[in-house]
Amino acid sequence: MTFVERVHWLFRMALLLFILASVAFLSALTAMRLTIQGREVAMPDLVGAPLIQARQVLRGRGLGLKVEDRIYSTAAADTIVRQSPPSATSVKVGQYAHVVLSLGPRKMTVPQLQQRSLRAAQVEVLRSGMQLGEVSSAYLPGEDADTVVQQYPAAGATDIASPRVNLLVALGPAPPAYVMPDLYGLTVAEAESKLAAAGLRVSKIDVTPGEGSAEVPPGTVIGQTPARGQRVDAATAIELQGAGQP
Repeated sequence: MTFVERVHWLFRMALLLFILASVAFLSALTAMRLTIQGREVAMPDLVGAPLIQARQVLRGRGLGLKVEDRIYSTAAADTIVRQSPPSATSVKVGQYAHVVLSLGPRKMTVPQLQQRSLRAAQVEVLRSGMQLGEVSSAYLPGEDADTVVQQYPAAGATDIASPRVNLLVALGPAPPAYVMPDLYGLTVAEAESKLAAAGLRVSKIDVTPGEGSAEVPPGTVIGQTPARGQRVDAATAIELQGAGQP
């Protein structure tokens, strides 16, 4: 074998070794990626599942479970109500799902609050270990003001989803209502007298300078709020606008 042939042979062998080494490196890289991907699984949806069932599902995917807290809820006892990481998250095999378990509905008896004053009802709610929820009020004929007329949940209920009690409190009978009269053209004094006769009062009087004239003497009503025909009662704030000196 001549020197030139030997050089060509060595070159071919070196090229072959390079190709084989490249193939081996790519194969190792691919195998590594497959191995890493193989250790990742999707976190299952555990919310609503009993604890025993959730453990079985996780064990089948190579995952563990840790109970972080227990809370009262409408779900049955030992049912998962929250989880972290959330479902469908990609996680490594061996990772734990952190869950919150239900203690079931809170066992307490709702006290009788109807026909009590709002203050007395608040004290009773706190004493029973519950919380005061939404308090609504309405004018109701035949009911004394500041009296609880309805409650939710009802008195005596035990299996409740929330410790809050909502109340409806009477404001007493509705005050007399009137139709707002037309006060235009009256003097401010005449308008106040007319409103006072109906149990209404003027809360504000604005005088507009330059609006008075021979036809509209100063002190004449040239504007009113609420407008004529609107419903008003003793609590309505009535405003008048009077003409000032021209």
